[in-house]
Amino acid sequence: MRPLSILAAVAAAAVLLAPRALAHCDTVDGPVVQDARAAFAAGDVTPVLKWVKAEREAEVRAAFRLALAVRGLGAEARALAEQYFFETLVRVHREGEGAAYTGLKAAGTAVEPGIAAADAALASGSVDELVKLVTSGVDQGLRQRHARALEARQHAAESVERGREFVEAYVDLMHYAERLLAAAGPAPAHAPAAAHVH
Repeated sequence: MRPLSILAAVAAAAVLLAPRALAHCDTVDGPVVQDARAAFAAGDVTPVLKWVKAEREAEVRAAFRLALAVRGLGAEARALAEQYFFETLVRVHREGEGAAYTGLKAAGTAVEPGIAAADAALASGSVDELVKLVTSGVDQGLRQRHARALEARQHAAESVERGREFVEAYVDLMHYAERLLAAAGPAPAHAPAAAHVH
């Protein structure tokens, strides 16, 4: 079987078998694919290696070599080779995060507001807008849960059903606060090279 035929079969299988779900690094506009484009422009895989764990580097290097070899066979081959490499790179990156690979999303796919704000903060060099967005969301989430639990507590003794409503609101408030405090801890002194949260 010729390299182009193999590449076509692999790319088609990746597209057909992948369930669809929103994830920032899975978009054609995202940073993983943008670095892959830079790698093709330079003819050097190095720009994308940061997105994969060291133990998966050989797989990405091999896919890049195959894609480079096929790209020169014409416009259709080029498009197919690039798609194959983008799909492979994103899949390996997602698996390295411990997340399921859900396919490559089209350009213009919306991303979560927090992710967009974090990207904007890195691009601008200022974290102020991101801090405002996150603290506003946390403030609203805590206040709503607290008000719900407070209201439910006032009626908890009226019946078993109302008591259960209070317990549900109480547990929701406690677990929400616990999750927030756990997530609010300081960043690790040195994050693994391939770590990227979406």
